[in-house]
Amino acid sequence: MTTAREIMTPGAECVGENQTLQEAAQKMKDLDVGALAICGEDNRLKGVVTDRDIVIKCLATGGDPRTVTAGELAEGKPVTIGADDSVDEAMTTMTDHQVRRLPVIDGHDLVGMISQADLARSLPEDRVGELVELISFD
Repeated sequence: MTTAREIMTPGAECVGENQTLQEAAQKMKDLDVGALAICGEDNRLKGVVTDRDIVIKCLATGGDPRTVTAGELAEGKPVTIGADDSVDEAMTTMTDHQVRRLPVIDGHDLVGMISQADLARSLPEDRVGELVELISFD
């Protein structure tokens, strides 16, 4: 059984819940990523912020990314996958929650991130289309 740890992109970085969306966007640019985990002052995962979230939930509504914090975009309990969970479990989780990126945790520690592309690379060719269809949303 292939595990989340085997296919994840390791070394995922957080943006602090009290950091601004401008800081989050700068960090995304510097790291060349489209999503960052949001971590609290207690180092616990609070959610995920994407470049799309910044545009849709802040800029498009007249918000100021220099004052809106990443924590303000965190909604509910974050959707995660355990590092030792199977790739099938990761696919099911992404599908059930309609997300394209999953933080990978080991206990309470963020150890990586699985993207739709990471998952696709790990699947047999005949299942990749199924993945894209299941996770894609309007």
